[in-house]
Amino acid sequence: MQHVKTVKMLIVDDEPVICQGLHYTIDWADYGVEVVAEAYDGNEALQVVQEREIDLVLTDIRMEGMDGLQLAKELKLRHPQVRVIMISGYEEFEYARQAIKLDVTDYLLKPVDIDELVAAVTGIVEDIRNQDIRVDGSSKEAELWLSDMAAHYETSLAKAVPSDLANGAEYKLMATQLEKFSNLAASVSEQDVTMLQHVWIQTVRESLETSGIRQVSVFVHKNLLLTLLMTDQPRPKRQWDEILQAMLDAWPSEHRLYGAVSDAYASLDQTAAICSEVRALLPYYALEQRPLLDREYKAEVDNGRALHDFDSADMVSKLSVALFKQDADMLEELVDGMFRFFRDQRYLLTDMVNVCDELSIMLRQRLRQSGLTQLEHGLERTIDLEVFNDPDAIRLTISTEVFDLLRLIDKVGIDRSFWIIEKAKKYMADHYLSDLKASEVAAYLKITPSYFSNIFKQSTGKSFSEYMNELRINEARKLLLTTQDKVFEIADRVGYKEYKYFVSVFKLYTGMTPKKYRVLNIKEKSEA
Repeated sequence: MQHVKTVKMLIVDDEPVICQGLHYTIDWADYGVEVVAEAYDGNEALQVVQEREIDLVLTDIRMEGMDGLQLAKELKLRHPQVRVIMISGYEEFEYARQAIKLDVTDYLLKPVDIDELVAAVTGIVEDIRNQDIRVDGSSKEAELWLSDMAAHYETSLAKAVPSDLANGAEYKLMATQLEKFSNLAASVSEQDVTMLQHVWIQTVRESLETSGIRQVSVFVHKNLLLTLLMTDQPRPKRQWDEILQAMLDAWPSEHRLYGAVSDAYASLDQTAAICSEVRALLPYYALEQRPLLDREYKAEVDNGRALHDFDSADMVSKLSVALFKQDADMLEELVDGMFRFFRDQRYLLTDMVNVCDELSIMLRQRLRQSGLTQLEHGLERTIDLEVFNDPDAIRLTISTEVFDLLRLIDKVGIDRSFWIIEKAKKYMADHYLSDLKASEVAAYLKITPSYFSNIFKQSTGKSFSEYMNELRINEARKLLLTTQDKVFEIADRVGYKEYKYFVSVFKLYTGMTPKKYRVLNIKEKSEA
């Protein structure tokens, strides 16, 4: 047996005697209504609605403090499911116009005609009960089915299509999101987000129903509403686009609502695959802030995009230098430059996150190798693109991560000379075949020769000449075994201008002369 819903009503008037008159003059229980409370101003009414399950508010329009119009406005924003009947002693068009704009269900004039009031309330009771039956029955089944299709579980794909969805002539799937959601989520409570979702789903439902389009909507993420659209007759694409654009334009919040929509399709068996396709369109919004995205727009953008690879290795080197120099300005410039590159190259949000993830892993690996052992392997964060759904939010996340590393390096006190030595080693590796002097390396690094010699010895455990000799002798050993060059020619190639000095250094490092080294190693190789 179907349960019949009792509609819970709140009466609001700043004159208690009127509240009591409206409460007790009519036997509301006969009409399926329970008066659960009375309130004497708009603020008190909002508190009651917050604490109790209220379906209907019967309110005076003129009250001290928050009046009826302000109350209706707050209810529309915070509790859009609550119906409102407005009572006014003023037969003014402006009041009625504002009430209609705020979706007030009915507008009655004082003195209130009892039969008129009862008719207005019973009409709302019937509508609420019919909606409750739809939601509790087939609508809930349809929402669950759509949620399963969005999850794309293999077990879900075999589920039967709910009967009330199967009779559409044409279907479309739409995904909607609020832009810059990370900013919004950081500034409001979870309760406020829930209220916003009520307004969101109500805006979508009412806009589509006005155009004769049936729909089922489910939140698959706090910032992602999936809506299955159904019509009894196919419609041209242009008409669809006008209806959906009008729906997006109807959104009242300062945070813009945008959406991605599929092509029309005839078989609901395609829904799971189309869910993935539609969600993949959403990152394209960041390119030009186009509110309605579709497959045609994606194709147009993709044809004009030729992505150039970002040089992550070079960026890691530059970030490492800035981190060990403790140069916050340089870090900010590097991050800003990276995101300018993304913008100029028309990177999608997904492209940006992929580069940033690779960069983060490489940078952490470099820092661990440099002695920052406190770092975990891999990524310590993930970027949720439903929340961080604009480039500035991703840039802020990466900037925060880099500056966290800067503070960690400062806290653990890693040797600040590390970056200098790393730069010196690279310069020496590139120039060791020439007659390179320590003073030349110091000049390149823009430090004094004595300071360079000091920190180089502390960092490597070797003097500049010892390190250079190792580089040169290792290269000479390789050339002795892989070329037919004479020993004096090899000496010259690896940076030794004096043959005798080369032989003495070679013997010091290997325990034998270059000629003997070549003969013994070639002999061993041939015997092997």
